[in-house]
Amino acid sequence: MTRGYPAHRFVQAYNGWQKLFDPSTIVQKQQTIELTTKDNSTISFPIVCHSLFHSHSIGIFYTDNPVSHSFTFILLNLAFISIITRSIRFLLKPLRQPLFISQLIGGIIIGPSLLGRSTWYESHIKTETTTFIINNLGIMGFVYFIFLYGVKIDLGILKRTTKVHISTAIVGIVIPTATVLAVALAMRKNMDENLAKLSSLGSIASYLGTSSFLTIYHILEEFNLLNSDAGRISLSIAIIGDLFGLFIFLAFDAAHMGEFGIMSAVGFMFSLVLIVTFLLFCVRPAMIRINKNTAEGHPVKEYFVVVMLLGAFVMGLVTDAVGMAVATGPFFLGLAIPDGPYVGATLEKKTSAILGDFFLPFSFIMVGSYTDFYSMTASGWSALSPLTTMIIVGYLLKFFTTWISLHLFRMPLRDGLTVSLIMNLRGLTELILFVYYMEQSFVKVPGFSLLIFMTLSLTAISCPLISILYDPTKPYMVNQRRNIQHHPPDKEFRIVLCIFEQDDIHGLTHLLDISNPTENIPFSVSVVRLSELVGRVNPLFIDHEKQQVPPNYQWSSTIHVLERHQELKEPYMKFHFFTAVTPKKTMFRDVCELALEQEASLIILPFNRNVHNHMQSQVLNNAPCSVAIFVDKGLLKTSNTLGSFQRSKYRFAVLFLGGGDSREALVYADKMLARPQVSLTVIRFLTHNFVGYNEIEKKLDDGIVTWFWVKNEANQKVVYREVVVRNGEETIAAIQAMNDGAFDLLIVGRKHGINPILLTGLSDWIETEELGLIGDYVSSADFFGSASVLVVQQQILRG
Repeated sequence: MTRGYPAHRFVQAYNGWQKLFDPSTIVQKQQTIELTTKDNSTISFPIVCHSLFHSHSIGIFYTDNPVSHSFTFILLNLAFISIITRSIRFLLKPLRQPLFISQLIGGIIIGPSLLGRSTWYESHIKTETTTFIINNLGIMGFVYFIFLYGVKIDLGILKRTTKVHISTAIVGIVIPTATVLAVALAMRKNMDENLAKLSSLGSIASYLGTSSFLTIYHILEEFNLLNSDAGRISLSIAIIGDLFGLFIFLAFDAAHMGEFGIMSAVGFMFSLVLIVTFLLFCVRPAMIRINKNTAEGHPVKEYFVVVMLLGAFVMGLVTDAVGMAVATGPFFLGLAIPDGPYVGATLEKKTSAILGDFFLPFSFIMVGSYTDFYSMTASGWSALSPLTTMIIVGYLLKFFTTWISLHLFRMPLRDGLTVSLIMNLRGLTELILFVYYMEQSFVKVPGFSLLIFMTLSLTAISCPLISILYDPTKPYMVNQRRNIQHHPPDKEFRIVLCIFEQDDIHGLTHLLDISNPTENIPFSVSVVRLSELVGRVNPLFIDHEKQQVPPNYQWSSTIHVLERHQELKEPYMKFHFFTAVTPKKTMFRDVCELALEQEASLIILPFNRNVHNHMQSQVLNNAPCSVAIFVDKGLLKTSNTLGSFQRSKYRFAVLFLGGGDSREALVYADKMLARPQVSLTVIRFLTHNFVGYNEIEKKLDDGIVTWFWVKNEANQKVVYREVVVRNGEETIAAIQAMNDGAFDLLIVGRKHGINPILLTGLSDWIETEELGLIGDYVSSADFFGSASVLVVQQQILRG
């Protein structure tokens, strides 16, 4: 096989080809061609023949082997990485390891460190064609990953940083970076020529001194620490470090270009300015306009979504063409797109599945194919010692400088250690950087493998330590009584009122009204609107009196309704408004923290049988005060004028089954009874011969019931009855017997302290644990009547 090529091209490129050609890697049939140059010398070049196959099978019934085609190999690789990752994830999850660790180990297993060492695997599963395609799919995964990171990041977090965040970030970046660079320069003579370049050393030193916001975000999100104290501090420090690291990265990138001539560096910087200007003044205004023109509750038009997703690849192509890292352009484009609703949330929703389940597995396969731990042994300690020293010095200094800085700002020891460990976490963002180092020849396979090994080890060790050191619920563990029963009679009653949707507001305002705020005991209500964190990476908690709410999270109409209500109720009721944007799994922390700061005695949650159950369950388990869950069936919405009762009478009932929750419910009902429109029926359930009672709980129940009866003995609006039952079936029968369908509100304790005999045989009936067994029954659609339900849980003392 002979082909003719212009001889001068081969002569000019000969030196470069010679470096790339390794005869030991040739497994295909090859021949040579001989070329004659101008000086009559002859040069021989190898021509390697590759067998070409169809990309996919035509079917076994046509006698075709389906596993001999590149498309099948790609699917097999995807299946392998998925199965391996999920298996490792299952094994490591009890050890508090993040998903990233399982994904990285899966990629390493498929690479030359394990399966790749098998000749059969290399020849049958991982062909050159599949490797080429997988690597390109992996790059696409990185591009989309970093693009969505840019979309979701909110640079407004910089406005909320404090002296603690800024000082800690600067000290934690400058000292490690400068020290690592100094150490590297001292060991420069022991490095290979590519690593010894100033641009290479500076880039690696800056990586070791900074922390990736996105890496920290993903691990904190996975461990439900995003809106914890340690999580908020870490994210604020990391965003400063990210911007600083980006500046250093671009500076050393320009220095690397300068090695090819001053004009190359100038062209690089000019291209960067041009790209940023275009995005800032053309793309950003267009994206904001799209966001504003998207109606609430409606998705962004599909056309715009497609354009933005394709735009990520276009920006990657542009930045790659001018010599920047391919992910730089998509990241800048992401920053130009507004985070949160509506554009950011739509992009995240449209891409999360295909990114996580299709593209990223190929990214980890690509990283694994570059990782060869055997090459580290083959290269020897002398070749890797400079890079190893840089890594160890960088990680240790990053940890101790962060910890000491936080300690000087009087952060508790355990919290400071936790934040320091968080700031040393490494993840997918760092893998993108390592691949860039390989492409730029900063490091070779042994150095790349060392970076992967250190990343894997550091994150795998740090995550369990964080879980051991830090308990985000500890601040809510108070031993001071903050409940309704023990609230001082002459002190302001503080409530945290949670709102998920605007429809919740009317029933909740009527509940506040019937709770009877007075001049002697006014209500101070902290109203917090809870929104799910989508399309952005950093959670928000906004006090409306101190901060401005971003346009995407305005709830002006609801606030207007409450302000009108406040005008009618002054001076008996005052509202304070807050907005929390956080993942569903950690919404409860914002609620509990607000209740703790406001010294609230009660948290009121609207109930929706289809959503928010996890959040309600966590609030019940961690609240520093009492909690009431309100199931509004509509009868309390009959008033069209806020602040007034149009009906002449409301019938309420308390189902008293004993225990702290029932005592709290009875005291709350007694507050409502002061309203002239309210009549109250109290039904106390007792077991036959008082079987199954805890003596202490029984005495406390008798005491509160006696107090209530003595106080209301002459009150004609009060009916008190006792019912003796033998099991849960008789309890339900007694509730059905008293229910004539005319009650407007049923008040019941959730579960704590109830005599188990009263509920015998009912455990299989419960559908919603958050309401307790009786609360779930009387709020169900099967229960006769349309009475709303208030389920009360008394504060659980901790600490």
